[in-house]
Amino acid sequence: MKKYIATMLFMAISIVQAQEEATKWTSGRPDGHAPISVMGDHTHSKGEWMFSYRYMYMNMEDLNRGSSDAPYSDALSQYMITPKSMPMNMHMLGIMYAPSNKITLMAMANYTAQEMTLGNIMGGEFNTESSGFGDLKLAALYTFFNKNSQQLHAQVGVSLPTGSIDKKDITPMSAPNETILPYPMQIGSGTFDTNLGLTYLKQWERLSFGSQIKGVFRFGENDNEYRLGNEYSINNWVAIPVNQWFSFSGRIKWASLGKIEGENPDLNPMMVVTADTANSGKTYAEAGIGFNLYAFKGSLKNLRFGFEAALPIYQNMNGIQLKNQETLTFGLQYSL
Repeated sequence: MKKYIATMLFMAISIVQAQEEATKWTSGRPDGHAPISVMGDHTHSKGEWMFSYRYMYMNMEDLNRGSSDAPYSDALSQYMITPKSMPMNMHMLGIMYAPSNKITLMAMANYTAQEMTLGNIMGGEFNTESSGFGDLKLAALYTFFNKNSQQLHAQVGVSLPTGSIDKKDITPMSAPNETILPYPMQIGSGTFDTNLGLTYLKQWERLSFGSQIKGVFRFGENDNEYRLGNEYSINNWVAIPVNQWFSFSGRIKWASLGKIEGENPDLNPMMVVTADTANSGKTYAEAGIGFNLYAFKGSLKNLRFGFEAALPIYQNMNGIQLKNQETLTFGLQYSL
């Protein structure tokens, strides 16, 4: 009799546990991860690892003054040189590991290559380039709850100043010598930065939703006597799983970037638009559409491919700056 009661009790506990697992938010569906452009959107179960690679192409072209288009002649009425375009390519490698069901650790490194086309007051054009490894980001994600197909988790991290703030190139004014490049062409921040975030996830049978609030807080000054502005963003997305291996997504992001504090004494703010810290900081919104492919079985099980294309829907600059244009992101994620 005791053995029978123990068996029934074990079965009852197993059923309850299975029901609880069935009502948890899960990454085991194509929309179980956010659009590929969103970082720190999900957590992992105890002992699980994930490796990821992302490639992002972002283009900036033409000028805005405030929230209005500005011709190059507007900039050249104040400065000797104005930027015209700036494509950027970024490769990102990430790793995640969960020492417990509550905590997931994350690290991300990146390599950036960018080019800026500039025009001068005489009508000439020239290019500058910079590339290198950026700042290393480390973070811990803590899960507050995961039930009723909902999850809430926080992110606490730090960005280490491993990216260069001393990138140089040859310009028509400096030839044959190199000269320090303005702020947008530098690879890192030069400061230890704190990254905080909060992410809410909700799944239904035919739909999922995510919302993420993030902030980057910078302290002190770097070795070149300036500090990049703080960053704040709100990301919201919805995804529709078409079947077990494919989902569509739509995303809207609002972000605010603060002005640069201080200035690099080696830059002449009267020479070029991008060397004047008055032309830094902005508020913008963007919309993106994308898809996720998810291998739910077979030899490639738990491998994901994501793609997203995003365009700005609102931009308001401090001073005069290049406008954001298209951003393309795709990547692979593999869990084991």
